[in-house]
Amino acid sequence: SSQNFSEEFAEAARQLKKEAPRIQFGKIDVTHQHDMRKEFNIQAFPTVKFFVNGSRKDPTDCKGVRQASAFITWVKRRTGPSTVLINSTDQAEAIIKADDLAVIGFFREPPNDSVEVFCETARDVPEMPFGMTTREDVWANYGIRENTLVVFKKGKPVHNEVLEDGRQNKLGLVRLIKTFTLDLVTEYNIETSVKIFDVPVENHILLFTPTNLETFDTIYENYKSAAAEFRGKILFVFVDTDEPRNGRIFEYFRIRDIDVPAVRILNLTSDAKYKMPADEVTVENLKEFCQSYLNGKAKLHLSSEEIPEDWDKMPVKVLVGKNFNSIVF
Repeated sequence: SSQNFSEEFAEAARQLKKEAPRIQFGKIDVTHQHDMRKEFNIQAFPTVKFFVNGSRKDPTDCKGVRQASAFITWVKRRTGPSTVLINSTDQAEAIIKADDLAVIGFFREPPNDSVEVFCETARDVPEMPFGMTTREDVWANYGIRENTLVVFKKGKPVHNEVLEDGRQNKLGLVRLIKTFTLDLVTEYNIETSVKIFDVPVENHILLFTPTNLETFDTIYENYKSAAAEFRGKILFVFVDTDEPRNGRIFEYFRIRDIDVPAVRILNLTSDAKYKMPADEVTVENLKEFCQSYLNGKAKLHLSSEEIPEDWDKMPVKVLVGKNFNSIVF
């Protein structure tokens, strides 16, 4: 909620007042400040913007940060080094084991574009510690042979991303790393919904199925297998159709009891929905569906009410999704 957000923001301000008194925190109610709302293009609430050196031009957006600790880290990484320079294996292990998640960059000297992108990525992911090293002995300890970003979860490496020389896609790296704050497949509920939408992956795939289905275990394992391949590109979500509190999401996708198990892809930016063409939830069908979607070849799914029997009886015709194209066009 906005109230909760405001409290966390205020707590970050209190803590940073001691550590970094030059950084000022302020809040503006733009309800009546129409000029400011227009000047800074405020479209959603709450919005946090970071201004540098007294300039009103091109402030940096602080997106998806909700906890005071993450605000503090985000600001510190914008005003100082964004990563810790690691000089020994012991130091690396200390960082890796200090939190649930950690990201380490292994780089050859001299510094290159990959290092710059890694540091930029660290600025945008304040939820976890970032470290980098050029030490051969540290490389050898983790079996690294080329410039690589490694994500560690609970002390163990869970993802290696080779960083070629030249500019990487920073947004792609941010998306990929932030997905590790969620499980490989995240169950949709009131608690997880906020986290799901905070991860900046605009493509979501949803599996709708009851957990008491005979084939549930097989379907869920297939879903997890496919999820591993599309991490950072498509967010995999599971919706329990037996949970009454999930009713609104069924309505939104027009999922009925006879449709499950059902698989849909949702693009958050365009609100476009896609239905998996195959009925069986196999690894092969899931991968094919996801790949065709990413390649722009999946067919848009326009769920529709049934055509009313008397749709044509009055001067104003009744249109639904199923007869819209044929009548209008």
